[in-house]
Amino acid sequence: MGLGLYVHIPFCVRKCLYCDFNSYPSKEYLIDDYIDAVLKEAGGYKETDIDTVFIGGGTPTVLSPGQFARLACGLADIFTLKNGIEFTSEANPGTLDKEKIAGLLKSSVNRLSIGAQSMDNRLLKKLGRIHNSVEFIADYEESRRAGFNNINVDLMFGLPDQTLSDWLSTVNDIAEKNPEHISCYGLAVEDGTPFKKMLDAGKLCLPDEDTERKMYWKAADILQSKGYVHYEISNFAKKGYECKHNLIYWKDASYIGLGAGAHSYYKGYRYANETIPEKYIDAVKNGDSAVTEREYIDKKNEMEEYFFTGFRLIEGIDINDFKKRFGHSLFDLYGKSVNKLLSLGLINVADNKMYLTNKGIDLSNQVFMEFMD
Repeated sequence: MGLGLYVHIPFCVRKCLYCDFNSYPSKEYLIDDYIDAVLKEAGGYKETDIDTVFIGGGTPTVLSPGQFARLACGLADIFTLKNGIEFTSEANPGTLDKEKIAGLLKSSVNRLSIGAQSMDNRLLKKLGRIHNSVEFIADYEESRRAGFNNINVDLMFGLPDQTLSDWLSTVNDIAEKNPEHISCYGLAVEDGTPFKKMLDAGKLCLPDEDTERKMYWKAADILQSKGYVHYEISNFAKKGYECKHNLIYWKDASYIGLGAGAHSYYKGYRYANETIPEKYIDAVKNGDSAVTEREYIDKKNEMEEYFFTGFRLIEGIDINDFKKRFGHSLFDLYGKSVNKLLSLGLINVADNKMYLTNKGIDLSNQVFMEFMD
């Protein structure tokens, strides 16, 4: 699968009400020092071959074109970026303009991931988003005019006061724009977010579970009817436009993470950086390690993660690849669990693949737990 590079940009204009990502509004004054720190951290991996790059956040497009170019050029000087590399940047409507879009292209970004979330302005306001649907359309169309021919659009369902009709209207509107990739994520109400406080206070009206599942499956039907391949639980792509970087995660391959709160899986270890940008910058500037957590992944943990990530792919797990990687038959090690899940109709086995059924997708946590210690 090769090696992925993830760079975390922890800055944003305003924190959305559902967001538990490592992101901080009103700290743009730190950006230049932060880029210095990221490039210094990257220097520890000098001349490492990289197969994919993903700049995520937060909101990478709060960076000016000059700042983004300095980051991208610095990474290209430090790492060996393979020819034809997939280079993704996330972008949020409300932080894009013609100059920034052109700057992303000049900085070697060839895949743009735009966080639309919804085409319903009423729901965007409830989420605390800084943009409206008109701004998304303007940014999307400008990205096309500028030359982006690989665009992902992120959407969310299961939103407060969202009906099935609301959601399907958004899905159809986005599909008509014909992006190469569409991600459909169900809202998760996380601890520490304003939405969690609202939910606990009885002030958040979410769709019931049956409606939420209908949203998921009807969206899948619509997108597949329009030529999208449902290749991962939450992701749909035109043929050949599957996200190569995310496939590294889902195939349990290695990746390097740079920046505050970034995670890595490299040379047998999983490790994570200091989350607070100021502390991250100070640690790197002082020549200290930014890593605050480190865990060696032994074979048993590696197998568990292989199932957890691999079952997210619609094609599932390659049975021969498992044996080649771990030296044991999947059925010898997990035969009891496999038989149980088969009898419950949660997985299928065919053509050397083990994969979730539709019922298994709805009850995926139950499947994952069968392979956890």
